[in-house]
Amino acid sequence: MGLSFGYGPATDRGDAVKLIRAAFDRGVTFFDTAEAYGPGHNEEVLGEAVEPFRDEVVIATKFGFRDGKPADGADSRPDRIRQVAEESLRRLRTDRIDLFYQHRVDPDVPMEDVAGAVKELVDAGSVGHFGLSEAGPDAIRRAHAVHPVAALQSEYSMFWREPEKQILPLLEELGIGFVPFSPLGKGFLTGKIDASATFGQDDFRSIVPRFQADALAANQALVDLVSSIAAEKKRTPAQVALAWLLAQRPWIVPIPGTTKLHRLEENLGGVDVELTSEDLARIARALDRIEVQGDRYPASHQRLINR
Repeated sequence: MGLSFGYGPATDRGDAVKLIRAAFDRGVTFFDTAEAYGPGHNEEVLGEAVEPFRDEVVIATKFGFRDGKPADGADSRPDRIRQVAEESLRRLRTDRIDLFYQHRVDPDVPMEDVAGAVKELVDAGSVGHFGLSEAGPDAIRRAHAVHPVAALQSEYSMFWREPEKQILPLLEELGIGFVPFSPLGKGFLTGKIDASATFGQDDFRSIVPRFQADALAANQALVDLVSSIAAEKKRTPAQVALAWLLAQRPWIVPIPGTTKLHRLEENLGGVDVELTSEDLARIARALDRIEVQGDRYPASHQRLINR
């Protein structure tokens, strides 16, 4: 996403293609995009980048916004789902979408109709698996009853642990994988952002309550925790944050984003960080004492969340 949308100016297309190919060369085989990232631009970049090795990677993309623009509201009408699939296939230069997510639950379209439309695409061979993003328990159950939900994508990190209450137990019950976005807390857990940080108007964090100066200062205890463990392990805070996520469940696949090669390599190093049971217990005790300040979304974005 960040190559095209949400975190400042879009990365030069040629540089973005090189970065994606560098990720593949380093063993990355799961790439996440969406119609809404651009809109369309991110899918085009990813399609160009992975075309030489398409059959060796998994591509996930998303439908669910009117004309691909989140600000215009949700649109998961079956005809629109089919239209997005056709357009995404063209932009991605492929004959199949491996994982097709509903980007946000549409309150005006029954989940049974959404799942049914994706099931038709699966039956036709143009989609491999059905996914949901930021869906609540009722929506997940209703969708899964029509067609198996392969994965749920939602925010999850030490900075946002809400999925632990209801979502993770439900996914375990139903056998659904979990794909946490913003696993580094939109950059906060890297330790590179403090109360003096400023964000441009084209950076989504500029309107996020927990990225305002007072909240950043109040939440520094969380960064201190991650940084202290990283120092002990001779690793970086980002690597520890990713290792913590991977240790929560064996069916969790975080998707950290970056626009820089050295950050990509740093993130991949999180796989090699070993957190012992004692480390995890210590982190759990500390997290229970830290009350994160600030909402994760402004009201305009929170209304699109199905829980």
